[in-house]
Amino acid sequence: MTPEALAALHRLCFDASPRPWTAAEFAALADAPGTLLLTRDGGFAVGRLAGPEAEVLTLAVDPAHRRVGTATALVAELEARAAAQGGREVFLEVAATNAAARALYERLGYRQAGLRPQYYAPGIDALVLVKFLAGPTGQHGKTI
Repeated sequence: MTPEALAALHRLCFDASPRPWTAAEFAALADAPGTLLLTRDGGFAVGRLAGPEAEVLTLAVDPAHRRVGTATALVAELEARAAAQGGREVFLEVAATNAAARALYERLGYRQAGLRPQYYAPGIDALVLVKFLAGPTGQHGKTI
């Protein structure tokens, strides 16, 4: 997908909270070290790997392609690529009000590790979620 196509799909999926990303932002991310950009018909995921930590930066699936496993496949592929490159845990933020995304991440084994009050907008908190890729403990042997 081109940066313009990524931005167009992102606009379709996100209106104000969080705001849609621009084509220039996607182009800059694609060129940045550690970026994981995965695409499938009707969706994409963008992540970043820094040492043993990976982060899901955004996940977008066209409403016409939802409920058929696209998001699950994208997240699983991002996790696999991160693990293959030495990633041991994956973090992400999700709006506390986004029930569908929260259910997806819970089903995939993510657990809450933090809270960012009013992160997206007044009254819209971000939940910080984590999933360990190398078993139930992180690199320092800490269990969450």
